[in-house]
Amino acid sequence: METQVRTPQSIFMQPQRLVVPLFQRPYVWNEDDQWEPLWGDVVRVAERVLANPHDKQQPHFLGAIVVQQIQNQMGTMQERTVIDGQQRLTTLQLLLDALHAELVGVGALQPAKRIESLVVNDEAYWEQQDDGLKVRPTTKDLPSFHEVMAARPPVAYEQLQHRDSRLVQAHKFFGTSARDWLMAGAEEPAVRAAALERAVRELMQLVVIDLTAEENAQEIFETLNARGAVLTAADLIKNFIFQRLSESGADVQAAYEKHWKDFETGFWEAEISAGRVKHQRSSMFLNQWLISRTGQEILAREVFQRFKRYADFESGLSMPELLAQVHRASLVYREFVDRAGQLTGPIDRLGLFAYRSGVLESEVIKPFVLFLLDPDESPVPADQVQKALGVVESWMVRRMLVRATSKSYTQLVGELITHVRAQGREQAGDLVQKYLAGQAGANRYWPADSEVRDELATLAAYRRLSRARVRMVLEGVEDHRRGWRDNTSGLGGERVARGSYAIEHILPRKWQQHWPLTSGISAAEREALVDTLGNLTLLTGKLNSKVSNGPWLGDGGKRAALEAHDVLMLNRHLRDTGRDGWDEATIEARGESLVDDLLEVWPVPEGHRPVVERPAKRPMRQANVADLITAGLLTEGTLLYAKRKRVEGRTATVLHDGALDVDGVRHATPSGAARAVSGTAENGWAFWLVDPSSRRSLLHVFRDYREQRDIDMSDEQAVADDDD
Repeated sequence: METQVRTPQSIFMQPQRLVVPLFQRPYVWNEDDQWEPLWGDVVRVAERVLANPHDKQQPHFLGAIVVQQIQNQMGTMQERTVIDGQQRLTTLQLLLDALHAELVGVGALQPAKRIESLVVNDEAYWEQQDDGLKVRPTTKDLPSFHEVMAARPPVAYEQLQHRDSRLVQAHKFFGTSARDWLMAGAEEPAVRAAALERAVRELMQLVVIDLTAEENAQEIFETLNARGAVLTAADLIKNFIFQRLSESGADVQAAYEKHWKDFETGFWEAEISAGRVKHQRSSMFLNQWLISRTGQEILAREVFQRFKRYADFESGLSMPELLAQVHRASLVYREFVDRAGQLTGPIDRLGLFAYRSGVLESEVIKPFVLFLLDPDESPVPADQVQKALGVVESWMVRRMLVRATSKSYTQLVGELITHVRAQGREQAGDLVQKYLAGQAGANRYWPADSEVRDELATLAAYRRLSRARVRMVLEGVEDHRRGWRDNTSGLGGERVARGSYAIEHILPRKWQQHWPLTSGISAAEREALVDTLGNLTLLTGKLNSKVSNGPWLGDGGKRAALEAHDVLMLNRHLRDTGRDGWDEATIEARGESLVDDLLEVWPVPEGHRPVVERPAKRPMRQANVADLITAGLLTEGTLLYAKRKRVEGRTATVLHDGALDVDGVRHATPSGAARAVSGTAENGWAFWLVDPSSRRSLLHVFRDYREQRDIDMSDEQAVADDDD
């Protein structure tokens, strides 16, 4: 067995076949979990090369693969079986081939030729037609892989026979991303092409474990994949700190009791989500604290090494002083998190920001909070703290409402910290407002009133935004109508309870029985308005259940129930608006009224007009069961249980590609499998239970997935969610 750290250049340069065995699973990587993060890593390295082309560059580690040599006749092309890492190798080939096509497209022919040699074997070594490609995926994936890899640039993806396969979609994603990046900068495309080609070819690294033909591949595979105790960043930093303390003769036990022991409690050891990945909270905090101190973007895998460098060369503190500083910052962090969970009663501006940024799932903003409230720096005046929080919140909420990307948030937060530190903390709020108002890039700009208004006029908010975010926006409007301005209450008393109300469609999704079409309005026009903001409100859970699909007017209608039982200002306005009925015109009018209020809740500076070409919206894709498997929310072999009592005891098994097996018959969708069991049309997402005791269904798993990703519901999922 030989183990080496190698680049794509050294892995793929020589003529060879890397063969994925028939028994391995088909290609399952997807955009959210693998393609996009990989592309982000490539771009990060390429931009470092662009900024400092003559400096020695730090390579980026992509993981490990295991291959095994196959004995072959002297003079024939080398062949290896891929034991582990086939998804990674296949994706790299798709990336390289897509990049080759885009380099050709911008006339960067020399870099393109260097990339091509990593994808295609020299024809002199071919013995059969498919010897041309370096990697041969499993049999099921061969047709789509061969088709897209053989397509001539520019690749007409929509004309490919296998255009819907994941392999083709991956190739398209990398091609589109490379084209956008090559044309995005101030430099000539040829200059950017050279940096991108170097980053991919020379500055990516994998650990390659190369087994001889005689070695027991299965035994080695099982050993490598055995589940052991993985050290977190917090574990590594702890060991580093206390080793240094021990070497210096400090009282290690006293330091542990006073400044570290708390990190080993349940609060700090809990796993929390950061986008698509879960990390231990203590590790996440240390990452965020480092960003607050350095003003630099720091990836999770870089935290330990970056902490060592900061401790040794940048902090200017002894290890006891540094440990005490970390502890003081942790108290600020914990208070911030605790305030986010304060859902009723009085709440200050920091607590409200903590709650709302938590709903936005924006862990990346916490370094700025740690910087703003840093107990070891000069204090920021209270009014400037409030202004800074309000500005950042408005920037995040508005970008969420227009569905702008959050890809560059970590980088921008680091830059914001550096900017405020350089200009003076005492002006933090003013500086933050001016800085964000001046951002022009699609990944950074602060949306103006007109864009938010245009977007929300037609946005199916109930489907396109998470429930928690829609609720938070309606809560903000409710507070506003109660008189809350700049955290000062009017005559409406305390703020509305946070995170507790249900979201109700006024005109229900199942409107056909009690809501005849208005004259001149088609069913399609009505459906387009059902999920918009103007048709949504907040109700208690009990009242929501009582009025759900009923009519609007009449003694048993929704309006009468609101009149009798509801106290929200939102619904007082609603009852007045719909005094004579509720139709498409009143939905649109109420939507405009809600937008007027939310633009005041989350304002921009007067006259704000960002100079930015409004980015094209990336179509929100729909998820399937295979995506839940790839995300680790379901596993191959999971047993699902029928929800209906009349078929109680019937089960389905989740297969590796997201299909469901019922009594040995494969079904492509949950609904197909449900119909096979019940004999009637069923909504499979609600029908199949993952846990019968808690009644947790596939739909609940999908919700967990959706909360972390910019994806849409299918119509089937949306209906199931509404019923649920």
